[in-house]
Formats: sequence, structure tokens, C-alpha cells
Amino acid sequence: MTIEIDDDQATAAARAVERLRLAEARLARRRQTDCGPSENARAAMRLILERADAGTGVTPTEIAQALAISTASVTGMLDRLHAGGLIGFVANPSDRRSKYVVPFDRDADPDAIDPVTARIREFALALPEDTAGQLAAFLDRVREVVDAECA
Repeated sequence: MTIEIDDDQATAAARAVERLRLAEARLARRRQTDCGPSENARAAMRLILERADAGTGVTPTEIAQALAISTASVTGMLDRLHAGGLIGFVANPSDRRSKYVVPFDRDADPDAIDPVTARIREFALALPEDTAGQLAAFLDRVREVVDAECA
């Protein structure tokens, strides 16, 4: 049941963001048990693909730092991604003691890794350019508030 309340545009936007945050939390819980790779595994894959596209490597330690999780958790996650054929490892040429994590198949569709992002991109392409810019700026400010909480 949805309760409709007449509010000004700013309050409506704030409530929409709160509904989005709740939906993201529910999705994260479902992904932990029901539907494929965890949110951390998806975030790691995005980082690995971004670094590969930029022509740089990423180490397991850097993944742990970027995701703010333990290196032990990253090791288990990378083992599962490797077993699933999504990643491989290559020696770090500047430090033979470490390794880089690389995607196995660069022809893989990144939207298949996170289909929610693909759908959101579709919606964003339909926005007028000035609206898309304003929305992006607003959401970046929201993200900054979320990132700063309990930091």
C-alpha cells in the first residue's frame, strides 16, 4: 500500500531517494542469498573491468581497500570469480610477489555483470540532457552524504 502525500518537489525528491536507498538495501540482501554474485563481487568486477579498460592493473589488496572489506574476504570472492571463469591472475611486473586481477574475457558484456545498471542506463538515455546533468549532480551530493555517514 502506497500512501500519497502532496508535497513540494524537494520533499518528493528526498522521499524518492529514501525509497531508492531502501530498494538498494533489499536488493543487496537478496543478492547475498538468491541471485548470483554478491554486491561486493559485482563491485569488484566493475573495478577490474575499469582498470583493464584504463590499461592498469588492480591487485587483490587494492580491491579490498576500494570495497572496504578484508583481504581474506577478497581472496574467497576472487576464488569464486576465477572458478566461474570471470577473472584470471597475471604476475605484477614491478613486484613479483604480487599479482594483478584481470578479466578473462574482455568481450564479455559488462551489462551482464550488473543488469540493473544496464536498465538504469536505458532510463538515463531517455532523459533530456539538462535534466540528466541536474539529476547526476543531485545524486552525487546524496552519495557524498551517504559516504560521509559513519566514516
